[in-house]
Amino acid sequence: MELVTTPGEQFPAHDAIAWAHRMGARIPLVNAPMGGVAGGRLAAAVTAAGGLGMIGMGSAGSVRALQRELPHLRGIDGPFGIGLVDWVVAGEPRLLEVAIEARPALISVSFGEDLGWAARVADAGIVPATQVYSGQDARRAQAAGVGVLVARGVEGGGHGAVNASLLPLLEEVLDAVMVPVLAAGGIGAPGDLAAVLRAGASGAWLGTCLAASSESLLSDAGRRALVEARGDDTVLTRAYDVGMELPWPAKFPARVLRTGFTDRWTGREEELAMDAAAKRALTAALAADDPAVAPIDAGQGVGSITSVEPAARVLERLWAGATGSVVS
Repeated sequence: MELVTTPGEQFPAHDAIAWAHRMGARIPLVNAPMGGVAGGRLAAAVTAAGGLGMIGMGSAGSVRALQRELPHLRGIDGPFGIGLVDWVVAGEPRLLEVAIEARPALISVSFGEDLGWAARVADAGIVPATQVYSGQDARRAQAAGVGVLVARGVEGGGHGAVNASLLPLLEEVLDAVMVPVLAAGGIGAPGDLAAVLRAGASGAWLGTCLAASSESLLSDAGRRALVEARGDDTVLTRAYDVGMELPWPAKFPARVLRTGFTDRWTGREEELAMDAAAKRALTAALAADDPAVAPIDAGQGVGSITSVEPAARVLERLWAGATGSVVS
């Protein structure tokens, strides 16, 4: 890759570029494997733009779903990855096998305690990755053979532990381990990206800022909701997991766009668990893709989304704005 410097250069991200090159990418930007959002088209677009595109298998992940998304990456010149949820893999072990058979550059498995999968992934010549929320998490993952850590701050959208804001967490994780660390959580503008690269991150794990891209799996209504949202329109909640009877560990609430459902049930999850009528109403709203009720994962950087645009344009704007360089 050739970096073309412009007069407005802000931060020369040479260390991060080195990590990207080792992974086969041109720039150290990875789309978060967001369930229901990061399908094969988004992963292919991110990889084609020079980053590392990820297919996300979230709560509804399955072998069938992964096999449906993988063909979008055929013929793409560059690396891709697959992201899995620990408890989903526990319920369908074949999912990890199919992910390994797809020969991605990276496989992430997060939200679990057992890191035994990491050795299996590494033995296949694939880099294992996982999200971490403390220096202790990071040391444990590194000891288990995880090759890339994702320091995910509380600002991030979707599920995650409520431990620390991104920059303090990133500093703690970087001090604890020697493996590459990617930064995640609220990175929506060039200044956000420059800050985490300057702090020592090897790259960025980008979610919300790519969720409204034209290649994502979100519905048109979901994209409009993200475009119209402000940074303070998100809330941490377990209400959807309880209402949908998903076995997410309680320590991993989700940051989503605020809705009437979150207003009513956040903090009342025990009551919701016993309210069959409320759960039936939620199921109906989900089937109708009602954006006033349906959950839309969004981090605190959601206010930076102003339009629906291709993923390549989002990455170009972030990278050029943060580093003063473009990829050629």
